[in-house]
Amino acid sequence: MKRDIIIIGGGIVGLCSAYFLQKSGRKVTIIDENDITDSTSFGNAGLLSAFDKSPLSYPGVVLNTLKLMLRGQSPAIIHPSFDIKVYKWLINFMLNANEKRTKKTMMLFEKYGEISLNLYEKMVNEDKLDFDFHRDGMLSVFTEDKSYNERLKKYDYIDEERFKILDKSELKEYLPSANSDKIKGAILFKKNARFDPGLTMIELKRHLIESGVEFILNEKIESIRVEAKEVKHLVSSKNNFYEAEHYIMSTGYQTILASKCNKDLMMTPAKGYSITFEMDKEFTPKVSTIFNDLFVVMTPRRNNVRFTSKLEIGSDDTSVVQKQIESIKKNFFEYNEKFEMRNEKYWTGFRPLTPNDIPLIGRDEDINNLTYAMGLGWLGMTFGPAVGTIINDLVVNDKKNAQSDDILMFSGFYQ
Repeated sequence: MKRDIIIIGGGIVGLCSAYFLQKSGRKVTIIDENDITDSTSFGNAGLLSAFDKSPLSYPGVVLNTLKLMLRGQSPAIIHPSFDIKVYKWLINFMLNANEKRTKKTMMLFEKYGEISLNLYEKMVNEDKLDFDFHRDGMLSVFTEDKSYNERLKKYDYIDEERFKILDKSELKEYLPSANSDKIKGAILFKKNARFDPGLTMIELKRHLIESGVEFILNEKIESIRVEAKEVKHLVSSKNNFYEAEHYIMSTGYQTILASKCNKDLMMTPAKGYSITFEMDKEFTPKVSTIFNDLFVVMTPRRNNVRFTSKLEIGSDDTSVVQKQIESIKKNFFEYNEKFEMRNEKYWTGFRPLTPNDIPLIGRDEDINNLTYAMGLGWLGMTFGPAVGTIINDLVVNDKKNAQSDDILMFSGFYQ
């Protein structure tokens, strides 16, 4: 049976692409190697950080990371690797850590982040999807005088709708656990949002099933056959053949299928961790909080709280390493009052990082019926709906990349 559209991968980008394609009247099949209950999208912080949040490759990141390494606080770990692509990625990452690139990236974050947040709100209001969605801002906490003063220079104006510089009493109001004697400063950025990523994935999956989207789960696509500039079919781990008019590759950090299409993606898997736990209400933060100098994010949810942190490059270890969990807690509690963390649950997974935080989206230039939707890194949840609309526009309207302003602006293939 020849299908209409097959999406390989059921992460947030795959689900959002299916959501908009289905609304456009297309018949969609999602194939995933798991059951969509514990993917990278599920381990996300839940902070939708489209505004006033620097990309990973910002000016000074290398020096700041080295300083944190010397103090034993660095979230970044680079493992020795025989894979030359890891070192190519690192070189590109360092080259992108400049003021001009950062400014451009943050402008793109705002443009497509606002689109995504509006679409999430529309899903909640029109489709009645429960995401535990709140657009109540992001608290940026600084533990270093230098980084705080540098940020203050960029916000030396008044914009009450965008941000507010907090004094120590206001900091304690938003972050009751804060040790205000150690924290150097805090800024509340008002335009960001938060939600529960796991709940969002479950709700989207349920909605798509009810809307007629076909799911083929626990089946890995292992090969892709290309003839005469077209994908002819996919072959799965169960030796099933799948044929479609159009294929969307949304395989997260895994690039094997792209390589089989002669596409060398500038992307690397970066291992991250999350700790989900319950805590007393008196210490629970009011909004998502990011400790800028520690790369620790703390997000309140309906029934619990989540920490996310760490960025391991060059690792292929899929297990939770306990010393990394303890490191996250140590870094956090150095600047916060102690509180009890109950019913802790640990998660680890790999984020598909590009060296400039710009996704790899767009049609393959040699294979007519193949489109990529990859490389969202730690921002997949933030930009999922926006990318879904871009993919929908390309496929439904049969556009070439050059005919899409969004692809030319927001795809790493053209940066």
